[in-house]
Amino acid sequence: MAKRPYDAVIAAPFGRLGVTLQDERLADIDFLGARFPLRAPKEASVRRACRALKTYLRNPKTKFRLPLETGGTDFQRRVWNALQRIPAGKVLSYGELARKLKTGPRAVGNACRANPIPVVIPCHRVVAANGKGGFMGKTGGRALAIKDWLLTHERGR
Repeated sequence: MAKRPYDAVIAAPFGRLGVTLQDERLADIDFLGARFPLRAPKEASVRRACRALKTYLRNPKTKFRLPLETGGTDFQRRVWNALQRIPAGKVLSYGELARKLKTGPRAVGNACRANPIPVVIPCHRVVAANGKGGFMGKTGGRALAIKDWLLTHERGR
């Protein structure tokens, strides 16, 4: 099934963010390449979401107050809720978060990989016990470069 067009595509220091809303709730953010064409938001709810993302890209301490439509299983939503409680500039290991949720690190990693709204649901704040771990199901390349940018941005460096 083909994905519907983004409601907006905004510039980011690491490329573009494709933003999709469902029933005026943020439902999906995709990391896109820098050559992907920008798309201005047309509806007020999409403008609010884009404004919040742009504010975060300037100020990593921004708290998102957007209505979300995550889908996912009960377990995934439990992990995603826990991710939103990790403050900007801090990280937890997969094992630390797993212990807090009384589950396993691999299950936490799988929930992070399934996160439809990265940045707003900050799965980048979860790292491996011995390094950065993965991001978007990858352990290197552009995905890890984006995770590095987000973590550095939030540490204020």
